Amino acid sequence: MRLSLRAGERIYINGAVLRVDRKVAIELMNDATFLLESHVLQAEAATTPLRQLYFAAQTMLIDPSQAASARVLYDGLRDGLLATTGEAVLRDGLEAAHAFVEGGRLFEALKLIRGLYPLEAALMKAGDTPAGPAPVPALTALARRTRTPDRPRERPIVRPPATSRRSAHAALPARDPEA
Repeated sequence: MRLSLRAGERIYINGAVLRVDRKVAIELMNDATFLLESHVLQAEAATTPLRQLYFAAQTMLIDPSQAASARVLYDGLRDGLLATTGEAVLRDGLEAAHAFVEGGRLFEALKLIRGLYPLEAALMKAGDTPAGPAPVPALTALARRTRTPDRPRERPIVRPPATSRRSAHAALPARDPEA
């Protein structure tokens, strides 16, 4: 598998976050789980049932330490979606994504779920599904424990004051020559 990354872009490979400093092509020579930064969904963007499902599956891929709790959440969300929709294409997509998850092919499951977003939007617009996501406290808790590259941590640059002789002497009070 050959991947092309732009300068500053990040990628998850087997749970590690890598950032490249220039345009680069990477060739993965063996099986590896990876996720491009552009496909990472932040918890606050999981505003629809399918996006919540995507976030749970994404967590299984990028944070193996949270995979068990993410899987429980994924199964609950999937079951809820199947129970609330009669749309055959959506149901078939969810079943196919579930087969990928069961087979450990999470990248393919994520790709399939992303492909269902337009259908979900059309169904929600037509009023065939709930207008918004049901509150999922577990999603919020999972998001707090999951490491995602939403943005680099901004750390203030702290520079020590200038220590040249001139600036050091300038800080001293002037001597009184008559003292």
